Amino acid sequence: MKKPYIYSTIRKYLENGQDELLLEFCNSIHPVDLAHSLELAPINQVIEVMSRLGPEYSSRLLAEVNPGYQTNILLKLSDDVLSKIINEMRSDDRVDMIRNIPDERKQRLLQLLARAERQDIVKLESYKEGTAGALMTSEYAALPKDITAGEAIDKLRVEAPDKETIYYAYVIDQHRRLLGTVSLRELILARPEVKVEELMHPDPVKVTVQEDQEEVARKIKKYDLLAIPVTNGNEALVGIVTYDDIHDVIDDEATEDFHRFGGMTHKLPDLNVSLKDAGFMTMIQKRLPWLLVLVFMNIFSGAGIAHFEDTIEAVVALVFFLPLLIDSGGNAGSQSATLMVRALAIGDVKLKDWFRLLSKEVSVAIGIGLAMGLAVSLIGIFRAGPEVAVVVAMTMVLTVLFGSLVGMSLPFLLTRFKMDPATASAPLITSIADIGGVLIYFSIATWYLRDIIAATGAA
Repeated sequence: MKKPYIYSTIRKYLENGQDELLLEFCNSIHPVDLAHSLELAPINQVIEVMSRLGPEYSSRLLAEVNPGYQTNILLKLSDDVLSKIINEMRSDDRVDMIRNIPDERKQRLLQLLARAERQDIVKLESYKEGTAGALMTSEYAALPKDITAGEAIDKLRVEAPDKETIYYAYVIDQHRRLLGTVSLRELILARPEVKVEELMHPDPVKVTVQEDQEEVARKIKKYDLLAIPVTNGNEALVGIVTYDDIHDVIDDEATEDFHRFGGMTHKLPDLNVSLKDAGFMTMIQKRLPWLLVLVFMNIFSGAGIAHFEDTIEAVVALVFFLPLLIDSGGNAGSQSATLMVRALAIGDVKLKDWFRLLSKEVSVAIGIGLAMGLAVSLIGIFRAGPEVAVVVAMTMVLTVLFGSLVGMSLPFLLTRFKMDPATASAPLITSIADIGGVLIYFSIATWYLRDIIAATGAA
């Protein structure tokens, strides 16, 4: 069903006071679809719908709405209603939401929650954003090592309604240290009297609470996990990060990297705003800062051209090839940077691989440059004669090589200094390649065409 139809149906039931039909209709729709549809509605209608759906369904609904819209809903809900909704939410969802609530109101809400939920929120909120601790949920299935498979299944059957997932259970000792994992499939297929210790996989892949969320995403993807356990400094199991939570992180990180690589600032309150919904000032804020920096960087290109004014005056045909040559260097650099940023992001290459990749990039860039140089030399012969064709061909090889090396090396350099390699944005690399291309082109021209330049000067 499409959003306008869902919203119009809900509005009709609200206006006619048909609560039973409203509940039946909403329960037939996935909370994600309902949440996105209600973003078309005024806040007061959303509040009315939530009051009739009850805390359990409202908790799932509130977890799925856009963060900006969620904040507006929170402002309208009373503390009593909101506390009941928070009690029904998954631990990771409620922590994400409560981070957006002002401290004064947060303290009031915490006092209305059950002690266990209150302690869980305080613990999870204490972890730094962007880490495994901030992402994890404490609703995981844990088993002692000395019970049987039959006893484990009985235990999971009782606990399942309150757990994030029971496809995998985590085997712990009396100090909650993580010993291994066992799947529900393995428990079901095993003989009931077999000990969990015999079925578990020891030394599972895990992360620590302080580990960066990108590393968490990389491990989940690399080992094809539905969830990954999170341990503290004492190796005690404190939570799990599930695939659905890390999937949102991957989307956010990819969006952030694309924005940075496009030369847009990422320090904005909400990356979840779509392009069609972003306001005029938001787009200005995202795009203007880097462009202003690059404007002043390009002054160096102008200064380089001014320095070789005599060369240009002597051989005016050189100007014809200038855009073609410097754009080729920038394009080659952007290609190399895209490959390197992607490889670094997914862990395909490390800092130690730089020298080996450098030698490969040099050979590839020279091969590409020679092919492009040969092509452009034919145009040079036709347009300005063999002397200029030689200059253009030599410049093409060197600018492609220069641009490729800048595009490959800059992400490594930023990673070395603990900066995001995506900051090596395409506009930045293009500007550096432009400056280098201008200097390379006119330096070669001045050297190779010195006799023509001298003759023109004498005349």
